[in-house]
Amino acid sequence: MKPLIRIAKFAKPYWKESAIALVLLTTVVFLDLVIPRLIQKIIDQGIAKNNMTLIVNTTWLMLGISVVNTLFAIGNNIYSVKVGESFGRDLRERLFVKIQTFSFGNLDRMKTGQLMVRLTSDVSIVQRVVQVFLRIGTRAPMLMAGSILLMFATNAHLAFLILILLAFTILVITLFTTQTGPLYLGVQKRLDKMNTVMQENISGVRVVKAFVLADFENNRFDTANQDFAEKTIHVTQVMSVLFPILTALMNIGVVIIIWSGGLTTIQGNLTVGQIVAFANYLLTTVGPLGIMAQLSSVIASGMASAGRIEQVLEEPAEVQDTPGADAFNQEIQGQVTFEHVYFHYGGESDEPVLQDISFIAEAGKEVAILGATGSGKSSLVSLIPRFYDTTSGRVMIDGVDVRQIPKEILLAHISLAMQESVLFSGTIRGNICYGKPDASMEEIQEAARAAQAHDFIMELPQGYETQVEQRGVNLSGGQKQRIAIARAILLKPSILILDDSTSAVDVETETRVQNGLDKLIRGCTIFIVAQRISTVLNADKILVIDKGRLAAQGTHKELMRTSPIYQEIYASQLGNGVPISGAKNGEPIQ
Repeated sequence: MKPLIRIAKFAKPYWKESAIALVLLTTVVFLDLVIPRLIQKIIDQGIAKNNMTLIVNTTWLMLGISVVNTLFAIGNNIYSVKVGESFGRDLRERLFVKIQTFSFGNLDRMKTGQLMVRLTSDVSIVQRVVQVFLRIGTRAPMLMAGSILLMFATNAHLAFLILILLAFTILVITLFTTQTGPLYLGVQKRLDKMNTVMQENISGVRVVKAFVLADFENNRFDTANQDFAEKTIHVTQVMSVLFPILTALMNIGVVIIIWSGGLTTIQGNLTVGQIVAFANYLLTTVGPLGIMAQLSSVIASGMASAGRIEQVLEEPAEVQDTPGADAFNQEIQGQVTFEHVYFHYGGESDEPVLQDISFIAEAGKEVAILGATGSGKSSLVSLIPRFYDTTSGRVMIDGVDVRQIPKEILLAHISLAMQESVLFSGTIRGNICYGKPDASMEEIQEAARAAQAHDFIMELPQGYETQVEQRGVNLSGGQKQRIAIARAILLKPSILILDDSTSAVDVETETRVQNGLDKLIRGCTIFIVAQRISTVLNADKILVIDKGRLAAQGTHKELMRTSPIYQEIYASQLGNGVPISGAKNGEPIQ
């Protein structure tokens, strides 16, 4: 219950609307409690004494109360929905903003499907709890309390017997609520798993079709779906036992009223109208208990969802500005220094991904990082913009530890283009100027030309206004990569990181891209992560990474003399003295 109470603080800005809803609800409850008294009056003072005037007047009064009651109930519903929807909107926004602050380490632990469930299903469930509380949740206890008081005012002995029955009923409901809480948490976990399977399948549907694995994926989803359904059925079966029990207890209460009330009436201590009123109050007491039983499932589900939402909201971002970082005020030139850097991703394996990495990349120079798949190249460059923090050692920019530079300033001077080019729905122009929305068309075209994207964009029917479909499926891999490079260089950063971002283009186009970068962003420190040796030949410094260690560093000529690993890569890809388009002035590579 505590997570649900803590999450409810998001409804605080709407306390006025909540107060109005509760005032309207209180009035509705009061009018509900008046009706049995008026029925008692008609029976004892109207029917018993043949007083037709009293019967007619009281009937009109009951009709008027019913109309007012209906109007107040409608008003309560309107304000309850307004509070609930506003609460849900604010909570979703807070969750979304929180997710934007997460570092890559946070996102590695929380899968996309899980975060989607928290933003949608979990918020909707908690939102429903808020609405139900304002519309029904407070009505039930108020009706119960008022009915019990009026029952005691009518006949204390009979009311005491009913109270014992009610206490037992509340105990049963509490027992069921306690048992179903963990069950609903299990349902939500299985919903997480099912959504993760769906998200992965939809995102990778082309791979599934390419490998003819539709049956495998169907079975995978069927297993998750079946698991979710079985858990949901189990919870429903547990809760379904509760309502027959409540019905039986209500029938016992009616029997008690008829038996004990009848004896009391015969003795002349209770009127027929009072018995009828007593029966009505029993219904307005047990009825709310039934509502509370239904609410117990909503609350149990809400507690599970609130706990999961709170988990996201309280998750600390692994990478945060360190104390004193706000004092940083120097201009970033772009020199990057790694000083005995070790790094691992954490989790079950403590095996370092990078071990004792040390090098200096001078400002305005081009540094290439070469190595086999899984050697740690991408991990290395991800430490520069602080997507992760080092496990030990330091990464410095212009001699300042990156942890002492505010993240906002750091990222404003670093731009990236990844191997997997993420494009957003919208126009090509919008994707290129994503990081600089106010960029002029001239600036956008200049960046596109440098990235060798301008020509193919202009060949499209709508040019730069061409709509990019979801995940850029209407563009080739190479086209997407070039648009991503244009997006990165449009910012004219101090440091540019190209993480295997030309892997889908041919060597000749790659060479033209590199020449375009040299012209457009002179003075920028460029890190090029590559597996093709032709990509790195002209770099000012080449870092050879092998199994997480810096095996060698130097220029192409230096490494050809001193690094067996580099020589082996060169021989396997290019051979000896074979001219390629990546050579300067068309000279053979030696």
